[in-house]
Amino acid sequence: MPYPSPPRSPSGPRRRTLLVSAAGAALLVGCSSGSEDSDGATSGSPSLTERARARAARESEGMVERYDALLAAHPVLAGLVGPLRAEAVRHAEAFGGGSSGTAGTSGPSAGSSTTSGAPRDGKASPSASPSAAVPANEKDALAELAAAERALADRRAKALLDVPGELARLLASVAAAGAAHAYLLTEGAK
Repeated sequence: MPYPSPPRSPSGPRRRTLLVSAAGAALLVGCSSGSEDSDGATSGSPSLTERARARAARESEGMVERYDALLAAHPVLAGLVGPLRAEAVRHAEAFGGGSSGTAGTSGPSAGSSTTSGAPRDGKASPSASPSAAVPANEKDALAELAAAERALADRRAKALLDVPGELARLLASVAAAGAAHAYLLTEGAK
């Protein structure tokens, strides 16, 4: 006699798991944004650490610009996108955004320094053209923003291997939050 097959559950992580992970990552970001004095002096070049931190801040500011552009084009998405934008602002602040001559992270001009500074390894960054036209279709706009979040999370996950302890932990938690943002934006586009 054949046994009935078990009920089919959706593949991939559950939404609740991702939300808890994002909340945990945000908590880690808040706890990990302190000074690099202990790790920077013992492992890795301080200038490498400073450059990596500045690049991460610029990239987070670029994501804030992307969120701002999407919200300007599709204000009806504020309920979904607003909290994620607020997290991107906190990520930029955790990396020291606004403290090294940038315009800050609270408005559309936040990433004015994203067009200058360290090279981006020849890859297009999410902040390379934040003023580019946002797709007129809400689903396409969300999908484009999700792809930018996913690409940035992937780059950060790779970059954390090259930086010392505390910054690596910060990059890891922000990369996890970015991956959760990408998932939530993808689900919102459905």
